[in-house]
Amino acid sequence: MPNDDRRLRPVDLARSAGISTQQVRNYEDAGVLPPAGRTGSGYRVFGDAHRRALLTHRALVRGYGPTDAARIMRTVHAGDVPGALALVDAAHAALHAERAALRAAVEALEAAAGAPAPVPRAGLRIGEVAALLGVRTSALRVWEAAGLLTPGREPGTGYRRYGPAEVRDARLVHTLRRAHHLFDQIRPVLAELRREGDRADLRSALADRAGSLTARSRAMLTGAAALDGYLDASGPGGAARGAAATDAGRPRP
Repeated sequence: MPNDDRRLRPVDLARSAGISTQQVRNYEDAGVLPPAGRTGSGYRVFGDAHRRALLTHRALVRGYGPTDAARIMRTVHAGDVPGALALVDAAHAALHAERAALRAAVEALEAAAGAPAPVPRAGLRIGEVAALLGVRTSALRVWEAAGLLTPGREPGTGYRRYGPAEVRDARLVHTLRRAHHLFDQIRPVLAELRREGDRADLRSALADRAGSLTARSRAMLTGAAALDGYLDASGPGGAARGAAATDAGRPRP
């Protein structure tokens, strides 16, 4: 590259990415940037390879987050490009798993859309709830053992007591089980419903999450493209080898 020999100060590099000079130094120390050359007096000397590495890292951060972005860049600069790409693959696989879980939650919620509202009064016993749903009490106990239901207990007797929220949860579980949803698919739907309070809020939260996943997916594509460009520009091992060539062999403070 024609500009690879152009020297850049830490402040030049910092300005190109909108960060502090200390952060530039931290990135080099952490391996996010390839090793910098040194002047005779020990000052760091950067070049275009470092600028490309910094901008690549910043692009990765937006999609993969700071921890994974740093790991990817460190692995590249260690000369392990396949290892870096494996980290990229793992991040995309994790995003796919999140998207699949979200899709299952949306489908589960839609399957339960026709369930009636919970009974207004509190304090139903397990037999009353079983009769209300048309299930055996053993089914309610199985759902409780699976962590899907959390009925309260009567003081003294220890009998289960289902309030309106617990009856709502039991109805939802019953509806979803009839639609052949697994416990692992039902559990996050219940957790979201309890956090959001009602189904309208839950639908809104799931829609927001879908939008967030789409934005993150696009950011990951942008980051991966930046990484691909960086690898092309660096060549095999070039990021780790060529960037340290400036003033190589001079003492480091």
